[in-house]
Amino acid sequence: MNVISYVQARPILQARARGETAVLTSLDLNLTVTEITITNDGLSLPDSGILAWSQLEEIAANEQVCYYVDGSDVQKIQYFSETFNRFYSLYPTQSAPTMLVAGFPMHRIKDTDPYRDTLSKIKAIAPVRGQVLDTTMGLGYTAIEAAKTADQLTTIELDPTVLDICRHNPWSQGLFDRPNITRLIGDAYDVVAEMNDGRFHCIIHDPPTFSLAGELYSAEFYRQLGRILKAKGKLFHYIGDPNSKSGRSVTRGVIQRLQDAGFRYVKPRPQAFGVVAYK
Repeated sequence: MNVISYVQARPILQARARGETAVLTSLDLNLTVTEITITNDGLSLPDSGILAWSQLEEIAANEQVCYYVDGSDVQKIQYFSETFNRFYSLYPTQSAPTMLVAGFPMHRIKDTDPYRDTLSKIKAIAPVRGQVLDTTMGLGYTAIEAAKTADQLTTIELDPTVLDICRHNPWSQGLFDRPNITRLIGDAYDVVAEMNDGRFHCIIHDPPTFSLAGELYSAEFYRQLGRILKAKGKLFHYIGDPNSKSGRSVTRGVIQRLQDAGFRYVKPRPQAFGVVAYK
């Protein structure tokens, strides 16, 4: 899988302008580095394809999306969901990409990056052991990271179109490669309601904003999360910037509803933009 963005394309074009005949770059969005030959026609890819200079210039000019490169075929990693009537696209950063959902990034990218954002969530609820539920899969970074120490991880994704983005994202491949990850498609509100009592040791709940998915912030949903947690189980709930006006308001409401739903102890984790609650 060759996937690049303007982050890789611009230094390659600069190397060409300097007259260099080879360049160290990444063909998997900064996961690994490879030496690639520069030719008159374009960049010589490991699979013997040639990425033309005009194609590289197009990629370098677009900061909004990553590109999948298959020989001489170059495509934006962007899909439209007919089910939910919105676009998804893989958005580049200097580290792991994020996903734009109807134009909004699904990870924190200001003063951090999607991978460090993921690590902060895992750290907030560590150690992650046993049976783990990730309520909202997205690009799968949380699921992949948690699965490194969990016995079994179950992750839920609302829109099957998101899987098309994941399949073309090098950073998401653990979703398909790790045998201890189970992917479910459906609305987390409904899927959780069908799960057995006391099934999970740990739940990671990283829902969309309150305005987009208010039901995933409801006391009834929190009661369901508590029901499927084992005794002394723990829940990390991502909320958003606790220092913003809306973040403070939502955080207060979340803490109150978690307590009303039976969680005995709820502690803010501002560094991870969330709270940890214990059954």
